[in-house]
Amino acid sequence: QVQLVESGGASVLAGGSLRLSCAASTSAYSFSTYCMAWFRQAPGKDREGVATIDSARMTRYTDSVKGRFTISRDNARNTLYLQMNSLKPEDTGMYYCAAHGRGGYCHDYSAYAYWGQGTQVAVSS
Repeated sequence: QVQLVESGGASVLAGGSLRLSCAASTSAYSFSTYCMAWFRQAPGKDREGVATIDSARMTRYTDSVKGRFTISRDNARNTLYLQMNSLKPEDTGMYYCAAHGRGGYCHDYSAYAYWGQGTQVAVSS
């Protein structure tokens, strides 16, 4: 079982930066062994995967955020981060932290089973 709590969402102007955090609490397995991901959901749209990081800190990003967002983890603090730079209005949405269900590939967004409640990001032009 994994509990996740996101924070750091805010309203910013286009071109600005934000850092999202996700505090994790795990029971069966150490946080360091989980694949972790960030998802987002824009108003009126489906939720989409943004970035993943595996236990070896290998990362993957969706094309629209490459070069602007950085996913990272601090295993000593059981915390996942998403550094977001050069923000655009189309980055607006609810951002969710997720932990993998421990079956399948880390970059398989459909395999994420544990979710936080989300943190809101609003980018205005």
